Amino acid sequence: MSFRRIGAIAGKEVRQLRRDRLTLGMIVGVPLLQILLFGFAINLDVRHLSAGVADLSQTQSSRALVADLAAGQVVAINHRVGSATALQDLLRRGEITVGILMPADFERRLWDPTRPAAQLMVDGSDPAILNVARLLLGTPPPAGPEASGGSGLFELRAFYNPERRSAVQIVPALIGVILTLTMILFTSVAIVRERERGNLEFLITTPVTTLELMLGKLMPYILIGLVQVTLVLIVGATVFDVPFRGQLRDLYLAALAFIAASLTLGLLISTVAKSQFQAMQMTIFVFLPSILLSGFMFPFDGMPQVAQGIAEILPLTHFVRLVRGIVLRGASLAEMPLDLISLLVFFAVAMTLAVARFHKRLD
Repeated sequence: MSFRRIGAIAGKEVRQLRRDRLTLGMIVGVPLLQILLFGFAINLDVRHLSAGVADLSQTQSSRALVADLAAGQVVAINHRVGSATALQDLLRRGEITVGILMPADFERRLWDPTRPAAQLMVDGSDPAILNVARLLLGTPPPAGPEASGGSGLFELRAFYNPERRSAVQIVPALIGVILTLTMILFTSVAIVRERERGNLEFLITTPVTTLELMLGKLMPYILIGLVQVTLVLIVGATVFDVPFRGQLRDLYLAALAFIAASLTLGLLISTVAKSQFQAMQMTIFVFLPSILLSGFMFPFDGMPQVAQGIAEILPLTHFVRLVRGIVLRGASLAEMPLDLISLLVFFAVAMTLAVARFHKRLD
């Protein structure tokens, strides 16, 4: 063994790394990104849960209770409706995670020790949200501590996942995580691979336009993505007993929009990367914040506003909302139009940028 020869090889690797600016950036960027995400954006002490109120009593006590709940900062009351049905509709559409129902006889219930005075309706598809909502059970009655006897102020109703099984929360959203990794990775190396294998020379001599080339690259992977969706659904239903409450058609339409958005993001990466190794590096750099900020692992409401703004740019954030809404809450695409529109807009913007960046030239 020659230490001189080992040192020569090591010196060669250092010089190559120094010339590869993207790799140098990843050496600093990946740990820096993880530190910022886990230290700043990821917050398990969730506050300001999106909430709706149906105050059928309209008394001084009911209004005082709403004010106390808002002051406690566990919930942020963004919606006021006139019925329990309207609260359930907001929960199903994902516009709120906590519904507060005060019945018409709320004032009398406050002094009845046999039954709760009000009701908490919680989206239990995320057990972390349910745990935070339980903090509201300790809210003192607005009429004084002697009110609402031993029955407690609130009755808690957990919707969509009353057993609090983690698989119910994780498995549907896992469709988006798998598609994010595979779709972006497949297409991020597409153009780079053509260049490295010399196939780009042949493409230059053909009448194929840039848009036709991009769309042709996407078509096979769309079918692969739909197969992956079907596989996860079958395993989720048969192995983990995950309920499916929505329409299968809506789920596949949402998945199709998400697959298209993810594939075009991969194509955009492919026009930037100089090698397949760089393409894989950039894919990982996109994959990390997608998992951490999308609401897949950590409650979205617990993130600061800056992190939520970044998350809104990522396709996985919108697909997690869509897939959980359709599969677990039985919502339709028509009830969640903004997330679907966001995916389509992302697809259009990413495709436009990819076509603009790609030049059918050897350089």
